[in-house]
Amino acid sequence: MKILVLRFSSIGDIVLTSPVLRCLHQQIGAEVHVATKAEYADLVAHSPNVTKVHALEDDLGNFIGTLKSEQFTEVIDLHHNLRTSRIKRALGVPVHSFNKLNIEKWLLVNLNMDRMPPIHIVDRYMATVAHLGVKNDGQGLDLFIPPDRDVPLASLPEAHRNGYTALAIGAAHFTKRLPEHRLIELTDLVKGPVVLIGGKEDRAVAHAISSAIGGRVFDATGKYDILGSASLIKQARSVIA
Repeated sequence: MKILVLRFSSIGDIVLTSPVLRCLHQQIGAEVHVATKAEYADLVAHSPNVTKVHALEDDLGNFIGTLKSEQFTEVIDLHHNLRTSRIKRALGVPVHSFNKLNIEKWLLVNLNMDRMPPIHIVDRYMATVAHLGVKNDGQGLDLFIPPDRDVPLASLPEAHRNGYTALAIGAAHFTKRLPEHRLIELTDLVKGPVVLIGGKEDRAVAHAISSAIGGRVFDATGKYDILGSASLIKQARSVIA
């Protein structure tokens, strides 16, 4: 069985799909392909449960042509948007799609009416493959970092080599971020060395935090790729995100 799993973004959502990839491969021996945006490909590219990653750049037409040539048995759509709908129609194979519960989410966000089921997002993803007899193995999430992509502690300032708190200051959406002045207040409350995690777009805020707090803050925003940042989080004494 050759299965295509669709999940284009973003970092957290892709990592949350990792039990699906693992269970598909380990429980039914499926050849698992993942389609995702190019900037997130590293999140799944090094998984022993993934046979191949298809990285979407800009041209969806060419991307669909590449996917067609693979002749998949089935598509598991864990993103379920207009773009993935176009892919599913083009491939013409059996499809099972994740229930995004858009109405329930809208009610919660806009009217504060909680109609969301008390089910973890991983189990909601797993429900998409239940028809294959695949079950959640309870082994948690996966993110594989090759040894050559790990950030050596020796490359950090000396004060940070014996332990630090990683503070992730970025987010895909503005409303998911703490305001700059709150981040400064938070960092001031953290005891000991702090490493700021984020992308290039977070540098201005990181500079403001570093300037306000001083030398116990190491600004790693924009300095590392996605797996480098994951490595810093993995080696942290604690993480705030």
